[in-house]
Amino acid sequence: MPSVQPLAPVPSSFVVRRDGEPVPRSLKGAVAAIGNFDGVHRGHRHLLDMALGSGRPAAALTFEPHPRSFFQPDKPLFRLTPEPVKLKIFARLGLTGAFVLRFDGRLASLGAEEFVSLLKRDLELSGVVIGHDFHFGRGREGNPERMRELCRGLGLDCLIAPAIVEGTQPVSSSAIRAALEGGDVATANRLLGYRWFVHAQVRHGDKRGRELGYPTANMRLPDDGRLRHGIYAVRAFVNGQPVDGVASFGRRPTFDNGAPLLETHLFDFKDDLYGRTFDVEFVGWIRGEERFDGIEALIAQMDRDSEEAKRMLRADRSPSMIG
Repeated sequence: MPSVQPLAPVPSSFVVRRDGEPVPRSLKGAVAAIGNFDGVHRGHRHLLDMALGSGRPAAALTFEPHPRSFFQPDKPLFRLTPEPVKLKIFARLGLTGAFVLRFDGRLASLGAEEFVSLLKRDLELSGVVIGHDFHFGRGREGNPERMRELCRGLGLDCLIAPAIVEGTQPVSSSAIRAALEGGDVATANRLLGYRWFVHAQVRHGDKRGRELGYPTANMRLPDDGRLRHGIYAVRAFVNGQPVDGVASFGRRPTFDNGAPLLETHLFDFKDDLYGRTFDVEFVGWIRGEERFDGIEALIAQMDRDSEEAKRMLRADRSPSMIG
C-alpha cells in the first residue's frame, strides 16, 4: 500500500467552545478563521493556515446548523463534513480549538457591527481571517472591507485570504458536491486536498454479503447524502490500522432495491464490526450500480471490482485525513 501522508494524531488539547460557555483559557486572544468550512477543502485550508501562522492561538469559527439549512429548511443540503467530522479535521490540522456558533434567528438578525462586536466581547478574539468573498450580518450587509473597517475600530486584526483556484474556477464546496454526485472521486479529492471520508456506525444487515463470500460492514449515510450510487475503492481505519476495501453505495437492485446503504467489504479482515463507528474514505470510482440476472454473474463482477479496487489503492497517492 502506498504512503498516504497521514497527519499528526488528533491532540487531546483541542477544545470546542459553544454558545453560552466561557472561553477556554487556551482560546483567549485567538486568531479565528471564519466560515462554514463544509469540506474543509483547499480554499478553507488557506484561511486556517493563515490563522496558524499568526503566532497566536489558532481557531476556526464555524456555524451549526449550516446557514443554508436555516434559510432553506425544505431544501436538503449534501453535507461534505457534518459537524463531528469537521471538528476532527480541525484538530488534525493543528488548531488549538474551534468556536461553534448556533446559527438561528438571533444570530441571523445581528447587524454587521453587532456581529463584529460579538467576536471581540463574547469570543475574546485578537484577530480574524476571512475569505475574499465573505459576507456577514443581517441580509449579508457586511463584506470583507467592512469587516476590516469594523475590526480596526475594535482593535482586532483582520486578514483577507485570496481565492484558491483550480483551473479557472475557485475551489468550492459546491464544486466538490457536484463531483461526488457524479461519482468523480478523483476531482473531489483533488479539490479537497485529501480523500473524502464518511463517519458512521456499522448496522446489522441481512448478511447476504457473507453468503456471497463478501462480508460487508453496512452503514447508513446521512439522509441528505447524494453520493452517486455505484462501486468504489475505499480505505477504512480500524483498530488503529488502515484496511483497504471495496464498497457499494446504493439500493441493491439485484435483491431488494431498498434504502441506500454503504456496504464495505474490507480485504483480509475478519473482526466483528457491528455497532462500531469508524471512518471510510473514498479513493476511486469503479462503476455504476447494476442489476444482475443471477448470483454467479454478480459474484464474478464483484471479483473484478475487488481487483480494480486493489489496483486503484496501490496507485493512489492522495493524502489521508484518517490514517
